[in-house]
Order: sequence, then C-alpha cells, then structure tokens
Amino acid sequence: MYPMAPLIRTALNVTARVAPGAAGRWAFHLFVRPLGRARLKPEEQALFAAARTGHLQVRGKDVVTYAWGDGRRPVLLVHGWSSRASRLTAFAEALLERGYSPVAFDVPGHGESPGRDSNIVEYREIIRQLHARHGDFDAVVAHSFGVLASLFALRDGLRTARFVGIGGVGSFDLLVEGFQGGLGVDDRVLRCMRDHVERRLVPGEPGIWDRFGADRDSGELAAPVLLFHDDGDDMVPLVHSRRLARAHGDRARLVVTRGLGHRRILRDPGVVDEAVEFLTAPAGEPSEGERVIAG
Repeated sequence: MYPMAPLIRTALNVTARVAPGAAGRWAFHLFVRPLGRARLKPEEQALFAAARTGHLQVRGKDVVTYAWGDGRRPVLLVHGWSSRASRLTAFAEALLERGYSPVAFDVPGHGESPGRDSNIVEYREIIRQLHARHGDFDAVVAHSFGVLASLFALRDGLRTARFVGIGGVGSFDLLVEGFQGGLGVDDRVLRCMRDHVERRLVPGEPGIWDRFGADRDSGELAAPVLLFHDDGDDMVPLVHSRRLARAHGDRARLVVTRGLGHRRILRDPGVVDEAVEFLTAPAGEPSEGERVIAG
C-alpha cells in the first residue's frame, strides 16, 4: 500500500485528464520506486565479503556486481524488487560447492547500488552487460520480479542452459493490475504510464509494453525451466508461476511449497537442493508437471 494513496489517486486521476504526459511520468515514478532498501543480514556477510565486487553503468546509474569462483560455469543470480543480491546467498553457496561460478548484482536503488529507482529495462541492460563480461550462463536463478526481468532479457536474445524461478512474477499485466489496485487509479492513468514507457523510456522499441510479460510467447527460451512457488505467498500469488508453467509447456516443472512464503523459500534447504540438482542433471529429463511439497 502506498502512503497517502487517496491523495495520490485523486491527483493522478485528475492530472491524467488535463496533462496526460505529466500523469504518465508521475505514475511511472511511483511504479519503479522500491518500497525501502533491504539490508545485508548477518548470515549473508561472509559470502559477500569474499565476493569480487565490480561496477557497471546502466543509463547513467552505477550498479554494484558480485562474482565468486574461478569464472568457469557461470550462473546468474537475479534478485527481486525491494530486495538485494544477498538474499540468494543459499543458492550461491550451494553452487560454489558444486564448482559453479555465481554472478549477481544489485539493481539501482537496491542493496549496495546507489539511486532511488530501477525498472525492467535496466535489469535487461545489466544482464546484457554481465553476459558480455562472463560469457554464456550455465543457468539463471531468479526470484520474484527478477524472474520476469530475467525472462524478458532471455527473450531478447540472451541464452541459458537452465532456468530456475522462485516465487516469480510471470504476468506483467497482473503486476500492473496490482499497482492500479494499490493506488485505486483509473484506466486512463495506466494508459498515460504505458505511453510514457513506450515514448520516453525506450522510444526505439515500439510495442515493448506488450513484450514485458513472461507468460506468453515463450518459444524463444528453449531451456528447461524449474519453478518454485509457495501457495501462501503474500507478495506474488501462485497464479503467476502457474501461468509461467503453462507458457513453457513440457519444458517446465512447477513445485508448489507450503509454509515458506515469499522470502523463507529462498533459504529452504529442500528448495535449494532440488534447484541445484536440476541444474546439474543430464539434459533431456522429462517434466513432472506440478507437484506439492511441505515446507
């Protein structure tokens, strides 16, 4: 819920009628700003103190990056919204033990990266630059909004051998509907925001708004997909991962957990172990469809 939502709702609805451009900029500013900055936890400190820390620039913003291992068999870890790379510590540690080289980053306005906001297009550019730096990824492991952003980047020409999504946002439409419901703005405001994105954020890519969603047109990603989602997730409803699983057909397997929520699922030993086993399994294993496990 946004602070002062009733006042913002009224102002945005009025502005969309008299100054659509201003309404689009304002709505987009609210949409891309994280709700707080997550801090490094004690159990994450040792791994990140040992990381090779780097930097890159995306649209004039500084991005902090992390890498471990000897550089062979790189695996990209992608954090979610209002989160940070360190929340994927359990996966990084398990991958290191198996001889992989985890790579991670904090998007602008998150973790150790400065700034106040970010967006899916910046995620894509960061992933592109890390791909150029580290080469093809053996796998991508993503959480929450990072799932949507990673699949957007992968649909745009990058490749991975395996993909793991945890508590993933799969439908951009559902994400926008949640934003609209949280503020209570009318459809005109959303049209203004869409126009701002297509005309101002990425003017050279007409129709990009329709390509943000990961729950359709999935043919570009030929890699096997393993999805985890808790049925009690209070941040991202399970329907997102079910849509992703349907979109990827028999290449996808969905594991539904119980009692882990949106955050504890990232630290659950069973989830981490199954994900790593999936990444190391021989190619061509059959899909198991959807199954439920207790957390």
